[in-house]
Amino acid sequence: MSTPPTPESSARAAAQPPPEPRATGVDATPDQRHEADPGVAPPLPLRWPDIELRQTRRLTDDTGIFQHALFATPDPNHGYCIDDNARALIAALRYARLRGHDESTLSLHRYLMFVTHAFNDGEGAIGKFRNFMGYDRRWLEAVGSDDSQGRALWALGLTVAEAPTPNLRDLAALMYERAMPGVVGLGDDDEGVGHLRSWAFALLGVEAFLRARPDHAASRDALAHLAELLLDRWQAHQTDDWPWWEDVVTYDNAKLPHALLTAGHALGEAQYTDAGFVSLRWLIEQQTETNDDGTARLTVIGNDGWLRRDGGRARFDQQPLEAYALVDACLDAARLARQHPDLNEDPGMFERHAWTCFTWFLGNNDSRLGLVDRRTGGCRDGLHADGVNRNQGAESTLAYLIAVLELHRYDAESPNTVRRLTDDD
Repeated sequence: MSTPPTPESSARAAAQPPPEPRATGVDATPDQRHEADPGVAPPLPLRWPDIELRQTRRLTDDTGIFQHALFATPDPNHGYCIDDNARALIAALRYARLRGHDESTLSLHRYLMFVTHAFNDGEGAIGKFRNFMGYDRRWLEAVGSDDSQGRALWALGLTVAEAPTPNLRDLAALMYERAMPGVVGLGDDDEGVGHLRSWAFALLGVEAFLRARPDHAASRDALAHLAELLLDRWQAHQTDDWPWWEDVVTYDNAKLPHALLTAGHALGEAQYTDAGFVSLRWLIEQQTETNDDGTARLTVIGNDGWLRRDGGRARFDQQPLEAYALVDACLDAARLARQHPDLNEDPGMFERHAWTCFTWFLGNNDSRLGLVDRRTGGCRDGLHADGVNRNQGAESTLAYLIAVLELHRYDAESPNTVRRLTDDD
């Protein structure tokens, strides 16, 4: 696993393609792997998950959520970042919709405060978000990576759509309108973000904003612009046996087809939806294997080499972010299929895939090790050939938490569809 990022590595990450993903935790030493931890479980029962907030709350202080942890303890040496605070804001929004808003339980205001403060529009600034902040609350860069721009806009758009109070919604809308032209590339002198995943994150934010404010003309233009960028790149690169955007399948992969499905639904244009379903089904096929008992398991494309068109495939280091992204995309695909039978897509298939992808966290994976720490409620930072990374940082813990929240949200909408697939009595 790579070391935690520096401002210099963040700047390098803006070069494309493909950008390197942010490390999901401090490097695990051998004594932080499975063999030294009797608490690391064999596969957990594949039961319906409870919503667990303990590690997310533990990682959060008055500033925001820490990036990294040493085991389960927040690590101040690497401070904070907008990537994780945007994810935490999304988690808090999903939780508030399901369980009600309580700032003492999970603070929407704190995570929104961090995202708002990260926007750099001071003298000489360029109207973009900063990403990394030290423990001393000093920003470590003038502008963050393209991915951080897209994630920030995604969180702001979702806040406008789903926050429980006018104060939260109005602040998020103010920041969204200030940031969106520069992030999307609709400003006079700005080309916007230039990475595929940044386009996907931004598109999800724009679509969410439009659900709340459908008459916002600039956002309608932005949605069409981002959807066209993603579809044009896919059409230019995909073939029947490789329906993907690049010659290498890297990180946060499911967000690309997920964004096209979202665009197709919002714009009412089948070309986006069709491409989204084709690419999502292919991505699932590349990461699904069969257990000895005939059940399916997710085998995540590893960070240590990715999946390459020439046949190269990394088995490890597998990251929780990938499992979450697939759960989210599959549930939205199932939702679309249920709402629109004319698409001729099987919602049950995507529901089954969503559950299979979720069980990766519980130990239905290549190593048969659970990544969820039942003692802390956190998620370990990755699956390696020789065990798990026992650190429980923000990205991994939030990936697990949001996956759980998305399952609960889907179950509230379509009861006993995914839930019937569990091992619950």
